[in-house]
Amino acid sequence: MTPDLITLTDPTSPAAEAYRRLRVNLTSAGKKAPLKTVLLVAAGPDAEKAQAVANLAISFARVGVRVILADCDLRQPAQHRLFGLDNAAGVTTALAEPRAALSLQPTAVDNLRVLTGGPAVAVPADAIASPAMADLLARLREDADIVLLDAPPVTLATDAVELATRVDGVLLTVNAGHTRRGDAQRAKEQLAQVGAHLLGAVMVNAAPA
Repeated sequence: MTPDLITLTDPTSPAAEAYRRLRVNLTSAGKKAPLKTVLLVAAGPDAEKAQAVANLAISFARVGVRVILADCDLRQPAQHRLFGLDNAAGVTTALAEPRAALSLQPTAVDNLRVLTGGPAVAVPADAIASPAMADLLARLREDADIVLLDAPPVTLATDAVELATRVDGVLLTVNAGHTRRGDAQRAKEQLAQVGAHLLGAVMVNAAPA
């Protein structure tokens, strides 16, 4: 575990409370239409976007929700480092061997399991766009109350847009003071073009009021 997991290291902090508020908002949004698979994705380059996914996953797990966090950022996977897990098998091996058992790894947080990115592949976008990805998501949905997915920034790769067409909802993260307004607008437009269900935007690293 790393200090970046604020929901564990400082659960009474304003930042941790913000993740709990986001959890409540997503739960409320799911009353109208089930949100079993949710993609959290940064608008533009953001070294901290993986932390946002991880902290939201912890927030759900802490209230008894069965969570699977799937690291679909096959270009720069980070969830295995955040949680101190092995990355020898994960999303890429599941896509290459659809009938094999999933390499879901438990974490120190009850109810939270992680499917790490796995070994690097030559063309990540093609792996994400493959029929095997749809099958993988279906398997994950059956084994959890909610599946949260990490992915590369929308404006840097097609991976996130491909995933956006396969999930129940998308949360766009914007890093205060770092994300360019143009990147945020382009990301929103690209998601809209493929008919993604955009749940909203989340500001991370915002100064406490």
